[in-house]
Amino acid sequence: MGKRKAPELYRAPFPLYTVKIDPKTGLIITAGGGGASKTGIKNGVHFLSFELVGSQHSATLLHSHDTGICATMNMALGGDVIAAGQDGNCSLMQFRQRARKEARPTVTKDGAGEQGGTRRRGGKGQNGNKGGDVSRTKDDSLQVLVEDIGTVQSDLSPQDPVQKCVCFSSDLKLLLTGGADGFIRVWEFPSLKENLKFKAHKDEVEDLHISPDNKHIVTVGRDFACNLWSGDQLALGLCWHENMPHITQKMYRSQSCRFAKVEDQKDALRLYTVQIPHKRERKPLPCYLTKWDGRSFLPLLTKPCGNEVISCMNVSDSGTFLGLGTITGSVAIYIAFSLQRLYYVQESHGIVVTDLAFLPDDPKSKPAKGNNEVAMLSVAVDSRCQLHSVRTRRSVPLWLVLCLCGLLLLGVVLLLQHLFPGFI
Repeated sequence: MGKRKAPELYRAPFPLYTVKIDPKTGLIITAGGGGASKTGIKNGVHFLSFELVGSQHSATLLHSHDTGICATMNMALGGDVIAAGQDGNCSLMQFRQRARKEARPTVTKDGAGEQGGTRRRGGKGQNGNKGGDVSRTKDDSLQVLVEDIGTVQSDLSPQDPVQKCVCFSSDLKLLLTGGADGFIRVWEFPSLKENLKFKAHKDEVEDLHISPDNKHIVTVGRDFACNLWSGDQLALGLCWHENMPHITQKMYRSQSCRFAKVEDQKDALRLYTVQIPHKRERKPLPCYLTKWDGRSFLPLLTKPCGNEVISCMNVSDSGTFLGLGTITGSVAIYIAFSLQRLYYVQESHGIVVTDLAFLPDDPKSKPAKGNNEVAMLSVAVDSRCQLHSVRTRRSVPLWLVLCLCGLLLLGVVLLLQHLFPGFI
């Protein structure tokens, strides 16, 4: 029996490092490239339409935005603004989507109609124009327009500066970046005025996230630390293995962190972190997922999540599902409540998975989600964008279960009366 495979939605002409889905337009935005090396591999941001055609999902390239000599390594969406990590800078791009309008005709002296960059020769006009016929073409397809609106320096490493992570606050008032220099920088948005700058880790910052109320920032770094910050002040160092004596201080380091809401619990908040082995052993150690209370920051549940080293994590909008990608190309979806694995494709990409994005819980994305309970995109260095989905699980209504139990009990009573007259 062959390996399970996920549908391939799109293949880019360059390695893909990040993917996001715009909830307003339903556009898939994915980016990457070959960097500054002269290999002939371009750098860009691709905008894809995403739809369900019959029973098959389809992604179509609408627009390709060239990013010059810089590859986009990480990305965050803030409304219609993209914050892209490109080398040691955070580049901001604003995009908008519109239908292509019917082009206005231009009539030249020789009677040729010119539209955009295309010239069409017209014959004798039917509308009485002596100067010649007017060329008209109407294109009803969608058009994406992208504008560069600003850049901030987000990493000041003396050699090979790299922005490692970026995110917006939920109210879109703050933009946060983490760099290879270990610094967290917080910018006011959209003014891009630097609000905070502090040394969060002795080594590279691997990931960061900000709580929905903007009160706390969680950061993880290569220095084994997972820290909770209140502004630029260290509030708490998070320790996930206090009740696991077999795990020593530097056996594991944190890789990813995400705040998430709890479905059907308005005031509840959760924090999820991923821990990976610091060193590779001949017998691979398991990676771990930890669920924290997002208010008290006490660990609620920790479970192993396989021996493949985790490369990225994401959480669905509802907080119901977690997505994991590995350095060997495998993709998994977990139930956030129990940290139980729901979906898994081994080596789906065959090379490191660089980013994941769940389809938003938004009316714009519902038609594309189809009959699936959850759908998630993955991108990898193999240039592919894949779709991973789990069919909606059918449940039996409680009233039907009770009716069946009642009928079963009645049947047993009648059978006993038939076999043993006078039993009841």
